Amino acid sequence: MITINIGKRGITEGVINEVNQALEKHGMVKVRMLRNFRTITMKGMDRRELAKEVAKHVNGKLVDLRGFVLTFKR
Repeated sequence: MITINIGKRGITEGVINEVNQALEKHGMVKVRMLRNFRTITMKGMDRRELAKEVAKHVNGKLVDLRGFVLTFKR
């Protein structure tokens, strides 16, 4: 399984493409929301809401949320 980090640039098209390619190749992928992403993006959002926002952009199903690590599978 591969891990992809989301940093201060947020959910860019490049990150989405990288997650989709990893899902194609491996079937599962972990996405880690780094601290600088959370401080810029959260602003009153719950981590579950943030996870749903990431899941909306990715072609996969959210199967696990532990802390700020999301696990998607296809």
